[in-house]
Amino acid sequence: MPWKESDRMSLRGEFVEFASKSSSNMSLLCRRFEISRKTGYKWLSRYREGGVKALSDRSRRPLHSPHQTSKEMEERILWVRTQFPWCGRKIHGYLRNQGVQGVPSPSTITAILHRNGCISDEASSKAKEWKRFERDTPNDLWQMDFKGHFGIRTGRCHPLTVLDDHSRFCLGLKACDNERRNTVQQHLIAIFRCYGLPWQMNMDNGPPWGTERQSKYTHLSLWLIRLGIVVSFSAPGHPQTNGKDERFHRTLKAEVLQGREFRTMTETQNTFDQWRKVYNTLRPHDALSNASPSSRYAVSHRTYPETLPQIEYGPDDVIRRVDISGRLWYAGRAIRMSKAIRGRHVAVRPTIEDGVVEVFYVKQKIKTIDLRTIPKKT
Repeated sequence: MPWKESDRMSLRGEFVEFASKSSSNMSLLCRRFEISRKTGYKWLSRYREGGVKALSDRSRRPLHSPHQTSKEMEERILWVRTQFPWCGRKIHGYLRNQGVQGVPSPSTITAILHRNGCISDEASSKAKEWKRFERDTPNDLWQMDFKGHFGIRTGRCHPLTVLDDHSRFCLGLKACDNERRNTVQQHLIAIFRCYGLPWQMNMDNGPPWGTERQSKYTHLSLWLIRLGIVVSFSAPGHPQTNGKDERFHRTLKAEVLQGREFRTMTETQNTFDQWRKVYNTLRPHDALSNASPSSRYAVSHRTYPETLPQIEYGPDDVIRRVDISGRLWYAGRAIRMSKAIRGRHVAVRPTIEDGVVEVFYVKQKIKTIDLRTIPKKT
């Protein structure tokens, strides 16, 4: 993850956010951000002495003055609104997080926005609460999806999004020109190298990670399983299973895409990178008590392996190789499997129910089979 000039401040801020936590591993963080330990401690020391300002020589507009008047506060609120299309609650949380004193209540800020024509009645009527469920710790579960593609002057952009369930931290927002497996895999490798591996990833049933057919696994999802990641899929017709990523897509559309035209994929990605920094580090999140996602996220201690680990099964497992047509032969029966798994070895394990077995690839159960319903081949 090289510290290029264009995103240097974003990476420094992200680094010190993680390094400031008591549970952080400085050696691991420095390797992930591809800097020396000396450099890592230098930026952490500067941050502790002078905060974010100390990470750069650039001047920053002060967000607090002890002698502000009501008019000045209102102007500040309206200025924040011109920078970010946020509601009163988020502007309130943002100003409080920045250390501004005497911030009005969210309802007062909302009234200011209404009075100055920043919020329409139609937008207010569309606002609604979401029922929230979340994992207990970062990297327990990541959600991944493509947001609906849209046109740019040189083609079509397919935004790939990866979100941590616990913190809502956006691990990846990538402008892709297709939705193919190789494209997704290369982006995921870069994300894994930086943030480590999650324990589980959830996607919908569509390609490239799944299929709505009975054998739902693809080459991409099998690769994730090989890395030791549990793969799960949203129930067909129930996108709310990936609800946080779906909500992220709505925010992305409202704050970045709506009413905007992009010329090239590079321009689109640069805009994504800038907004992702705001979303992760500045934008207050209602579900996090107006904290930012980066304040609740920590990198995973599971390092991405550059070489895939060997597959090991138990001594009592019955090992079978899926044939070239995608069939598994067991107990005289031909069992249809995913074509993506052909040529791979799987483990067959009996269950407590007579005649029912389970098929595992690496450590994940990929199929349950009732042998009583499948006739033997003669």
